[in-house]
Order: sequence, then structure tokens, then C-alpha cells
Amino acid sequence: MSAAKGAAKGFRKAVEKKIFHGPLKTYIPAGMASGSPPLGTQLGARGVNIPAFVKDFNERTKNHKPGIPIPSIVEVKADRSYKLTLQLPPMPYYLFQAAGITRGAMKPSVEVAGKITLKHVYEIANIKSQDIRYQASTLQEVVENVIFYARHCGIAVVKDLDPNEYGQFLEERSKIIEEQRAEIQEKREAKLLRTG
Repeated sequence: MSAAKGAAKGFRKAVEKKIFHGPLKTYIPAGMASGSPPLGTQLGARGVNIPAFVKDFNERTKNHKPGIPIPSIVEVKADRSYKLTLQLPPMPYYLFQAAGITRGAMKPSVEVAGKITLKHVYEIANIKSQDIRYQASTLQEVVENVIFYARHCGIAVVKDLDPNEYGQFLEERSKIIEEQRAEIQEKREAKLLRTG
């Protein structure tokens, strides 16, 4: 009887091994890949040599500003080698950099988190048109997509932008952000008191 139990346990462990199909799509900070979780766990589960991957990724992103989120696609082959495809940073990254902000609006249809000009939109569209996702798109379609993302982040697109006015706007906006963070913190504390 005990021999049958031992055989059954071994069978369950063999069945539990998960086989991953399809590529691993993730955002990895440029030049900052490491074997620690969550990236190391995801790659290890697929049988990828983690130190070799980390070295390869960091080498390929050494020309980028450290910390920029890079959309990466890792396709693992049967012999445990991999094909690494790097894309350009996501659209909100470029929009936030152009607007000089660190986060979007909490209510994009109501509040304005930042402002960019049409020239910014055109430059971002030129950069993003080189990305894999937009290879089949015209520049006009990419521009429309940039404007769409800007609206969803709470960024207004304007013709002209006065630097002095915009600096004052950003100062006012930072005060609003602090108020929003304080409000969120109060809600968290109230929730903890109710559950505690």
C-alpha cells in the first residue's frame, strides 16, 4: 500500500510541471535587469539562463537612460535559448516627459495634469512610428494615437505654450497632487480602522 502511495506522489509532481507556451511580455527598466523576482522567477520557470539574459538585456539597453521602462518580448525556444525583442518605451513615458509631469490625472476627463504642444505630438509620433506596433501605420494615424493617449492621461494638447504660465500651472498642479495624496492616505487609514 505504501509503495502505491509513493508512486502516486511522484506521478503528481511530474504532472504539476507547467509548460509555458507563447512569449513572455513584460516591462523591464533599461540597464537595470536583475535575476531577482519577478523577472528572475518568470525566466526561471521557462528554463532561461538568467545571468546570461540579464547580461544580454543590460548590454542591449546601455545606450538608454537608466530606468526607462522598455517593453520586452522574450520568446523561449525548445533548446532553452531565447529571442529578445525590445520595443520603444510606452507612449505615456514620452507624454509625461514632454509635459514635465510624473503622473497623469486621476480624473482625465475633468482635470488637466499637463500640457503639450502640437510640436511635441509630432516629435513623439515620429519616434513611435519606428516602433514595431506602428510599422504599418501612417504618421497621421500615429499622431491621432498620441493625442488619444494624451487625453487618457489628462494631458491637454495646445497650439502654443508660454513657459512662464506653464511653470505656474505646474506649481498649482503639484499642490493639487499633494491634496489628492493626502485624501487617498486618509481613506486608507479610515479603511484600516474599520477592518482593524
